[in-house]
Amino acid sequence: MVTNSSDRSTDRIADLANNARFTFLDPTAQDFYPDWERSADDIVAALRGYAGRNPEDRTLTDMIGELAIRSVEFRTRWAAHNVRHHRTGTKKINHPQVGALELLYEAMEMTADPGLTFCTSTAEPNTPSHDRMQLLASLAATTGVPPAEWTSI
Repeated sequence: MVTNSSDRSTDRIADLANNARFTFLDPTAQDFYPDWERSADDIVAALRGYAGRNPEDRTLTDMIGELAIRSVEFRTRWAAHNVRHHRTGTKKINHPQVGALELLYEAMEMTADPGLTFCTSTAEPNTPSHDRMQLLASLAATTGVPPAEWTSI
């Protein structure tokens, strides 16, 4: 994902908000993320960081309020006050079309353009996840329909 608009922080927050809503409000999220607890912790910690840098962002504060009201899991994590940036790591997901994937991710800030973030996800070569990513690409190419939507941080 690359964000590149006049207000990049808002774009990134919107992506994070969509993932946060999915993680905490959609019952299928716990199947999608095999390590749901870690994913939930990471999302809340990232939201805390964004909220600290953007305290006047009404959309962000409204979304945090919505999650706090609708999800005990979110509310508990928010109260812990954990803040961290996770720029690299491994994300495990159960993709609805191809099954289990273990992806390496990296988020890179573009120093020449502050606020621009470039995020990549990839599978290690010669692994079942790599094979499944190839299958997913093939499905998208042959059907003309994009793969099922999924978001990660």
